[in-house]
Amino acid sequence: MLPAVTAARYLVPLREGGSLPAVVEDDGGRLWVAKFRGAGQGPLALVAEIIAAALGRGLGLPVPETVVLGLDAAIGRNEEDPEIRELLLASVGDNLGVAFLPEALPFDPAAEPPPAGLAARVVAFDAFLQNVDRTARNPNLLWSGGTLWLIDHGAALYWQHGWDGGRAAAATPFARIADHVLLPWAADVAGAAAWLTAGLGDDALAAALADVPDAWLTQPRAAYVAYLAARRDAAATYLEEADRARSLRL
Repeated sequence: MLPAVTAARYLVPLREGGSLPAVVEDDGGRLWVAKFRGAGQGPLALVAEIIAAALGRGLGLPVPETVVLGLDAAIGRNEEDPEIRELLLASVGDNLGVAFLPEALPFDPAAEPPPAGLAARVVAFDAFLQNVDRTARNPNLLWSGGTLWLIDHGAALYWQHGWDGGRAAAATPFARIADHVLLPWAADVAGAAAWLTAGLGDDALAAALADVPDAWLTQPRAAYVAYLAARRDAAATYLEEADRARSLRL
């Protein structure tokens, strides 16, 4: 399971996020970006965040630390903004905390291209996750401390919503990869297949699911592991399609 911390102070909402995340301070003085269980996307967006973060870090990708963030009802009672107060009171209990990145700047490829070798791996990872939310319009990439960090994976694993627990769609091609913000720099995405599959063993998949609180899951953990394993095993096919999409985009 993820480590647990308790939110002590609500500091500021991050209104650029559709789910109204916020910067909070825990009882030890550390800052976190809070992703709230009571937001419109519901707990499954947090499930996607946790799984993506665990697998991404396991693959050596720069993904911020995550924790289970406890929220007490007292934090929301005196909030003047009715939208924020309603969200906080709907999220009392366990939520997700993502490590706050100090002095973070948005990714701008015109100002600084991605580090060599990173682009193909991020594209491969997002194709595996079926992450629809790393486009030029919304890159979900931040520079902090000289590192380009991957953030905001709540839109990944979109198949969870309405999922029956089966594996029938696990090898589905991911057409949205053609819109990936890093695709122009991602030479030989298919070549990342061996890296991806080697880092996503069944043990790694099971460990990522073990981080998810029981109450947030709508299907058994074993069903998630089986689906993700089937998607991993089909990587060579859909990563070749990413290379074809890149050649058409250039």
